[in-house]
Amino acid sequence: MNPARSLVLRSLSESGYARLSPAEAAAALQLDLAGLEALRASWQRLPRDTYLRDTGDYRARRHSCYIQTLEGSLTEAAHRAHWQPTSYNALHGGLTRWFEPVEAAVRASGAWTELIGALGTLFAASRAVPRWYIEAHQFRIDTHQGLGRPTPEGAHRDGVDFVAVILVGRHHVIGGETRVFDAHGPTGVRFTLEDPWSMLLLDDARVIHETTPIQADGAGGARDTLVLTYRAAGFQAPQ
Repeated sequence: MNPARSLVLRSLSESGYARLSPAEAAAALQLDLAGLEALRASWQRLPRDTYLRDTGDYRARRHSCYIQTLEGSLTEAAHRAHWQPTSYNALHGGLTRWFEPVEAAVRASGAWTELIGALGTLFAASRAVPRWYIEAHQFRIDTHQGLGRPTPEGAHRDGVDFVAVILVGRHHVIGGETRVFDAHGPTGVRFTLEDPWSMLLLDDARVIHETTPIQADGAGGARDTLVLTYRAAGFQAPQ
C-alpha cells in the first residue's frame, strides 16, 4: 500500500483524525494539485448564504451531492436540499436549505471528481460500506462586516461517517484556528490550516470540531474551504 495512505489510515484509526499537508494529501490520494488549483477562482463566484440565523452576512456557498459505490464509481445525485437535525446543528438544524449547485465546469473537472472519489476510497478502507452518500460544500467566509464565523454552530459533529475539511485559500485574515476534540474525553488539538489544499480528515463519530472566527488583516479578507461529508446511511433528510 502507498506509505502515505497507510499513515493517514493509521492516524484515523488511532486518533480519529488526520491532518495532511498539500504534499501529504497529494501523495496519499494521488491528487492532481494543478488541476485543483485551476478551480480556485470558482470560490470568488459563490452566492451568499441567505439562511444564517445569527443575523450575519459573512458566508457564501454552493452545494452538490454524489453517490459512490464500494467499487469506486462516483455519480452525481439529483440536486437536493441540505438538511441536518438539531441534535447535530443547534443553530441551523431542522431547516431545509437550498443552495445553488457547484458550477458545472467545476463538477466536470477531473481533478474535482478524482478528489471526491479518492477520499471516498480512502474512507472505505477505514470502514467498509456498500456506498457513500457525499455532500460537497464550497464555502467562502469573509470579513466585510467584521468577524467571519466558519462554524457559527460552535463545536459540533456533522451526523455523518467521515468529514474532509480542505483549505482552498486564506486571503488577508487572521484567526481561523481549527480545533479537534475527542467526542468522549478531554483531549484535543489546535492548529491553523495555512496552505492551499491542506486537509483535515475526521471520523465524525469519534471527534468534534470547530474553527474560530476570522478577522480582517487587509482588504478583502476571506477564508475559502471545501467541506466533503461521507455518510453510509443515506443523505440526511427530515423524517
